[in-house]
This record gives sequence, structure tokens and C-alpha cells, in this order.
Amino acid sequence: KTGTFGFMSSSEPVPGVPPPPEEEDDSKRIKVEPGSEESDFLTLTPLGAGQEVGRSCHVLKYKGKTIMLDIGIHPGKHGRLALPFLDKIPPQDIQLLLVSHFHLDHSGALPWFMKTAFKGRVFMTHATRQIYRWLLADAVRVSNISTDHMLYDESDIEATMSRIETIDFHQDVTVDGVKFTAYHAGHVLGAAMFMIEIAGVKILYTGDFSREEDRHLKQAEIPPVRPDVLISESTYGLHVHESRDERERRFTGTIHNIINQGGRCLIPVFALGRAQELLLILDEYWQNHPELSDIPVYYASSLARRCMQVYKTFVSAMNDRVQDLIRSGHANPFNLPNIKYFKNLGEFDDAGPSVVVATPGMLQSGVSRELLEQWAPDKNNGVIIAGYCVEGTMAKDIMNDPEEIASLKGGTIARKLSVHNISFSAHVDYNQCSSFIKELRPPHLILVHGEQKEMMRFKTQILRDYEESTELGEIEVFSPGNTETVELFFRGEKMAKVIGMAAAIAPKDGQEVRGLLIKRSFNYHLVHPDDLRNYTDLTTSKIFQKQVARFPYDFSLLEHYLVQTHGKRTINRVLVNDCPGLEVMGGKVTVVHRESQQTVELQWEASPDNDMWADSVLAVVLQMESAPAAVKLSSTGQKSSPSSEGSLADKVRARLDSMFGKCVSDTGTQLQYKVDGNSVTVELPSLDVTCPNDAVKKLVSATVHRVQMLYDPYAK
Repeated sequence: KTGTFGFMSSSEPVPGVPPPPEEEDDSKRIKVEPGSEESDFLTLTPLGAGQEVGRSCHVLKYKGKTIMLDIGIHPGKHGRLALPFLDKIPPQDIQLLLVSHFHLDHSGALPWFMKTAFKGRVFMTHATRQIYRWLLADAVRVSNISTDHMLYDESDIEATMSRIETIDFHQDVTVDGVKFTAYHAGHVLGAAMFMIEIAGVKILYTGDFSREEDRHLKQAEIPPVRPDVLISESTYGLHVHESRDERERRFTGTIHNIINQGGRCLIPVFALGRAQELLLILDEYWQNHPELSDIPVYYASSLARRCMQVYKTFVSAMNDRVQDLIRSGHANPFNLPNIKYFKNLGEFDDAGPSVVVATPGMLQSGVSRELLEQWAPDKNNGVIIAGYCVEGTMAKDIMNDPEEIASLKGGTIARKLSVHNISFSAHVDYNQCSSFIKELRPPHLILVHGEQKEMMRFKTQILRDYEESTELGEIEVFSPGNTETVELFFRGEKMAKVIGMAAAIAPKDGQEVRGLLIKRSFNYHLVHPDDLRNYTDLTTSKIFQKQVARFPYDFSLLEHYLVQTHGKRTINRVLVNDCPGLEVMGGKVTVVHRESQQTVELQWEASPDNDMWADSVLAVVLQMESAPAAVKLSSTGQKSSPSSEGSLADKVRARLDSMFGKCVSDTGTQLQYKVDGNSVTVELPSLDVTCPNDAVKKLVSATVHRVQMLYDPYAK
């Protein structure tokens, strides 16, 4: 490739035409500027968790790359209704799938999706991969829907494990030109935010994250790189969490009161995540209150012991407090002496006051739902909702203090037990999330994972915060619903970096630079052909060509003609395997005479220049075959014409004489020939050809042009 490279590169977005202020449609197409391409548009389409909480799934497209971010199910729906809107994109189009953490609303649809035409690569952290396997298998076992309506079974979950690849925190991974890095997100063990970079544009997807360090997890990190686009959860809208100390006091105080009145306390949780945090609080409280030693605290989950083993294993992903305890020789903080375990109600002796931390957290089925229905009629009992509740679930319904609740066995049950909402949810509140945004200062913010009203309040407030600040700059905020597409225009001009031998001498302004233009992912390099194997995975090969032509004449005649057309200094006599030969143009082409076979063999290393020289030699050989009279004349012993060492006009005349016979007239300013009865004139020194017959004119012009390219290729 040849070109003048005056390129610059930029990942800064070029703003398009802003929408009217009153426009509320988040599916915006920025005006296409002249010279832009379709691939200059970055699009983000929520297929789930768009103006809702649950079934997180987002499709990111840019520069021909298609990435899926999470693939969850909706905890308040069943069967295919729980899936994201996956019919909006062909599964085979997804090249990369990044799963932020193991919760079902972020990973629960993966086994189903892997049974489709999806052939892309899947990445998650080590802890997420391990827990995902158990959590989904447990969800299948405790599900109360019929087999016919189940999306997958345990064998489908196992089949996904071989295709899931793991990533460490802060590890850079590149897949087909897409670079991504995992950062700690807090929230749950192994939860990751992903910084994705495509063609210089950086996108940060938070997943679910927490900016508050708790008893065992780190808070979410602030990535060291400013993203061009931030895709953030907005779960709690403008809500601000109460202080951690106050929450713990209310939590333990409420439990103590329920026990003192002879009641039983139910705490529905997900098997992993907030469950471990609450168990640490309960174990410490029981240790500090010996009067409670006779009151049992249970962790009720089929995964109970297995989950705790995972937490003992992945201490490196936890906060400094936990790691310092382990390093100093203290017992693992997840060895909880005051906690007992059972898998199902058959192992539970409900003989008096107790505390049961049970799964699942949304009270849709399983042990937590069975205990709720069993304890609901007694006013001395209580349930503490300690996490975020999704619309359409029993956990959300019971927070409205209904007089009756629906039973899984049919009918209704009187609800007299007390209901307490003490949130330990590991999602950011408004203050934490807005501080995170202002720290990163992304020019584009896309809100996901929030109910519509909460999301809109969040959007309005963040825009107001930016308007009132003189330091934050500008921000665009989008809040798309499911299947609505946000389109952003990024126009980064391409830069080609000259490297290796091609960069040995700095070019002057305006000088043409030559080389091979290599594109690797979204980077361009200009290299010398000899450097190809040094800077790419490509290798170069040399092609040696041979061509054989009939030649029943004396070999010296060919030398005579080549001297006429190419010049005496360009022809050298050689021996090739004891056969006479000629080197043309310093050895670019070798001609070997096979006298016994009455042939000549042309040998050369293939290249544009060498191919041209070989064509010129072959043309001489073929002309001798087609002009026997000229050959006979030469064989009488005529020596090379002085014109062979003369001007370009002399060389043109010699070539035309050899092809079309002796010149009819040479006036010094014109050469005239008769070719097939047609009069041909060659003007000197311009070498313009005139002839009434177009075919003959083209033939003579081509011959003149070839001689000119041989001897004076830069002539005007």
C-alpha cells in the first residue's frame, strides 16, 4: 500500500446533533457526519434490566464486535417469561459474553443460552464460576415449577462448565480485538466490573456494585482509567442507606425482641452474598450475649456447608480485615461456632424460639417459603427482609403488610407475624453511586438495573448535580427500557505507526512513505516487507519462476537482440550447470540455452520489477520466432548497432525495427513504419504514436511504452 500518512488518533466522542429538550426517547441516533461509517456507532441495547430489576442482559456493539453483558433470569417470573428478550438478536452474533457475578438475575439464563446457536466465549471470575455451578443447580432442585416448564436441568448446567473461562481481577484479556479487565465490584464474592476497550473507546460496565466495605468484602474499586461510556446500575434511585452501625443495631435488636416474646425469626436470603455477612453479624452477637446460647441459629440451605467452604477458599478476594486475620494465624472468620446447618425441614426441630437464615431470598419457593407459611399465623414470630426485593415476588408483596398470603399448596394463609425491612443490600445508594460517577466523569452514562420511577428520579438528580457544578463538565444520561437502543457516535481517525526498517529514516514533510499497511485488531502499522515476520504472525515466501520457449537458433543471436533492446552493459555471459547463459539487468533474469532441446529457459525471482524484465526478454525470444527474416539477416554476421548504446529514441527505433521491420522513414523528428499495410508515425522525442488503425496503434504504443519503462521509467 502507498499513501501519505498524516493521521491522528482520538477516542474522544464527537457529539452529534442534540435532541430537543422535551424529547424523552432514549433510543437516539446521532446525526451521521460526512465520511463516517456505520461502525462508528456504539450501541447498547438492554434485553433485560432496562427500567426494571431482574434478568440483566445487555448487548454492546461497536466496530463489528458484539458483546453480551450478563444473562440473567427474572426472579418474579417462570419458564421462558423469566428470560431476557433474547429473540431480538441471533445467538450466533454474540462473540463474547461477560458475566459480572453469580446471582441468578445475572447468570441464571446462561445454561439455556448455551443450548442455542451461541458459539462465543464466556468469561467470569474464578469465584463466580465455582459458585454459579452450585447456585444454579440448587435453584433447579428447589424450583416449584413443572419439569416441562423448566429452562434447563443439572446436566445442562454441567455442560456449560467446560466452555466458561476465568479471569483474575486486574488481568487484561484480549479476544478478537476486544480488550477487557475485571475490577472488584464489592456486592458479593467474585463480583466484577468490566472495563472494555474497543478501538480506543472505553466502556465500564458496573454490574451490581457496592461502595461500602462490609465485614468480609472489599468495596468496589475506582478504575484508574476514565471510561468514555459508563453503564451503571441505578437500583435504589435516590434512596440513601442508613449507617451500617444503625442497621446492625436495628437488626440484632429486632431479632432479640422476637426471641424474648417466644417467637421464631425468619431471615430469607440468597445462598451466597448477604447470607454470609448476616451470619458473621449473628455469630458475633451470640458470642457477645451468652444469655442467648440456648437459642439456636440456623443456616438453612442445601448449599450451606459447601457455600461456607467456598468462602474459606477465596479469602484473597476479600477485604484486608479478613486477610489479616488469616495471615496472623487466627481461625478463619467463616468458622462460625454459633451457627448450625440443615438442608431441608426434615432435619429441623421446630421446638421453640430460633433464628433461621434460609434460602431463597425472594420467598418464591424452598425452605424460606415453607417456613413463612408455617410461621405466618403466629403474631410472636417475625420475618426480616434484609435485601432488595423484586416486583412480583412474595418478599416484595409481604412488605405491604397483607392480611393474607398465598400458599404454594393453594388457598391463602392468615399473616400475623411481624414484617421488618432492614436492608443490608449490597447495592449502591444514590450518594455512593453519584460519587462514583463524579469520580470517573464519563461523558456518557447509561442507567440500567432500576425500576422505571427510581431510574428517572436518579437521572433527573444526576443531571441537576452536573448543571449546578462548574467542575464536572458535561454528561449525557440515558435510561433505556428493554429492547430500546442507545446509539453514540465515536469518530476516531486512524493512525498508522511506522515501525522497524520503514522508520529507519525520518521522512520529510510531504514525502511519500511506502510499506505494507498491517491491521491488527484496531491498530495500524506500516512496515517494510522484510520486517513482516518480525512484527506479525505472517511469513514471507520467495517464488522462483521458470519459463521455457522454443529457440532453434544460434544463442549469440539472442544476445545480439538483447543488447539492442536492453543495452550492452545490462547483458552478461554466464554458465549455468555447464550450459551457456545470459544474465539480464544484473541477474534479475537468467536465460539458459538448452541447445539439445532447442529451447531457452528463463529463470527469475518473482517480483513486479523482475516480472517486467522477464516479459521483455520473452518478447524478444518470441519476436525472433515470428520474424525469421530478421533472424536470417542477423545471422549473416551483422554486429550490434551503435544505437544500442544511444538515446531512448535509438532504443525505440531498434525495438520497432526488430518487431515490424526496417523503418520506412527517419526524419529525426518522426519515425514511420508500415505495419500490416497501415502507416504508423512515432513522434520524437515525445514518442506519441499516430495510426488510423486503433488496434495497430495500441500495439505500437505498448511496444514504445515498454521500451520507455525499461530504460527511462521516470520520463514524463
